[in-house]
Amino acid sequence: MANLNPELRRQVIAIYKELLHVGREYPLGFDYFRPRLHKAFMSRADERNEAKIISYIGQAEYVKKGMDYIFWASISIANVLPSSTEIEAL
Repeated sequence: MANLNPELRRQVIAIYKELLHVGREYPLGFDYFRPRLHKAFMSRADERNEAKIISYIGQAEYVKKGMDYIFWASISIANVLPSSTEIEAL
């Protein structure tokens, strides 16, 4: 990422770290998620066009919001559904 606007570089690293953090709760596991995230970011590592980089950051933010939604929706559903012991008691 040489010759890249330092602010954009900081944003790219920050969103990568945020996605890594959110990926810990990924349904298929962190070991499945991390290599795919790394591959996705590395596929664009040579990009120097600032407009495209800003667009990619926006796409990453969108993915992060979707992952947050999936995580919180799964928690909400788990809290609403009866447990297996409650079902057996019926």
